[in-house]
Amino acid sequence: MRESSVTPTIDLDADGVHHGYLRLPYSRDDSAWGSVMIPITVAKNGDGQTALLTGANHGDEYEGPLALVEMAANIRAADITGRVIIIPFMNMPAFIAGSRTSPIDGGNLNRAFPGRPDGSVTEKIADYFQRYLLPMADIVLDFHSGGKTLDFLPYAASHLLDDKEQEARCCAARDAFNAPFSMQMLEIDAAGMYDEAAENMGKTFVTTELGGGGTSCVESVEIARKGVRNILIHAGIMNGELEIAPTRHLSQTDSDCFHFAETRGVVEFTVGLGDPIKKGAVLAKIWELRRTGHPPQEIHAKMDGLLAVRHTLGLVQLGDCLAVLAQENT
Repeated sequence: MRESSVTPTIDLDADGVHHGYLRLPYSRDDSAWGSVMIPITVAKNGDGQTALLTGANHGDEYEGPLALVEMAANIRAADITGRVIIIPFMNMPAFIAGSRTSPIDGGNLNRAFPGRPDGSVTEKIADYFQRYLLPMADIVLDFHSGGKTLDFLPYAASHLLDDKEQEARCCAARDAFNAPFSMQMLEIDAAGMYDEAAENMGKTFVTTELGGGGTSCVESVEIARKGVRNILIHAGIMNGELEIAPTRHLSQTDSDCFHFAETRGVVEFTVGLGDPIKKGAVLAKIWELRRTGHPPQEIHAKMDGLLAVRHTLGLVQLGDCLAVLAQENT
């Protein structure tokens, strides 16, 4: 396989704190020999574990980038043992555009792994992470939130894995992150995800969903900042004491968690985010757009649980993920 065209402008193995870019050549109309420049900070102090910290895998999610730019501005090599690789804007083209996917090629970075060194810009970014950055890491934290179209309970998450020793490591790191909720998460389709790429290499992997609506709030950013520091302390990379508050443990056991719109219209939720609901109860109503005098389509809960994720936009399209339920582990 050919070498990646992505080049770091700093030495990723050098001791100290270094700020630079991952430079990806990108020829375009306004710059024939231009580049996509992805900011990166690497802090290193001797031998030890390596943490890879990423935000803006999707470009309309903000808690991770805010937590990571602050960490990049303040991290000191003297405070760590090992290495911390900080990439606040993983999908830089999408982040600049404020969109989930790349405006260059329409690529969804979190569905593009393992990527291709001779592919589109999005595929080239995925390939560099797959073949160069992930192999360096012992623990990986990838920040997410709901973007413009979803809103989540603020949770850190890990996945069910075939390797139970690895699963236990991921759960322990997730709990150390210490979001208000801790989720054993089920994906709709894990193919092409950064999560699966990291987990298939045996890495300790933690992700988050911290709100949504295409913005951030004081509380969600603080959760992210505390969580990333806790992860580094848990891994033995950063000095300090874990800051731990009560967390509620949730799980998603099967596809009945997911509820999709079977028509287009105006959505009315009957329960709020975090509220409990019983199987068979009305979760939401979808009202017609083109005529009046007709009853709404009712969406009924397929399981007992609580509302963990909801569609944020007032209008829904056929096939939209409307809501996701989870069960609380007591």
